[in-house]
Amino acid sequence: MRTIHAAPLLRRTLDDRPVVEGAVLVTGDRIEAVASAGELTAAYPGVRVRRWPGVLGPALVHDGPLPPAPTPRERVHALFRLGAAAALADQVTDPGVRAAAARNGVALLASARPPELAAGGRADLAVFADDGSCLATVVAGRLVHRRA
Repeated sequence: MRTIHAAPLLRRTLDDRPVVEGAVLVTGDRIEAVASAGELTAAYPGVRVRRWPGVLGPALVHDGPLPPAPTPRERVHALFRLGAAAALADQVTDPGVRAAAARNGVALLASARPPELAAGGRADLAVFADDGSCLATVVAGRLVHRRA
């Protein structure tokens, strides 16, 4: 299923200056295109569109220990609330947490890499409010966190 994620501001990388009215077309677990919201909605009529407030960009790579929580599942979901879709493998050593991360699509990386929104890349997106808090996280094309 295709989904267009659109926001008033979009960053392809964390360091990029945001562009106005950007969007990402996601098909399955991959990014199909990154363009203006107008271009994508015109090119793909009838595709579901999720409009988010804030800044849409790549999901984060968590580079420290996972946040504490009572269960492995809750520790993984604490990552999603931060806007992260990946973590460093050497920080996820507990077998239960590792299994929960795998079930939820968290990418476990050997080393940190700068996240980027690019056609063909894995659809790991996050939306952040002006205060830096995470409003939504998409991991491998699935919406896994949305702030109420």
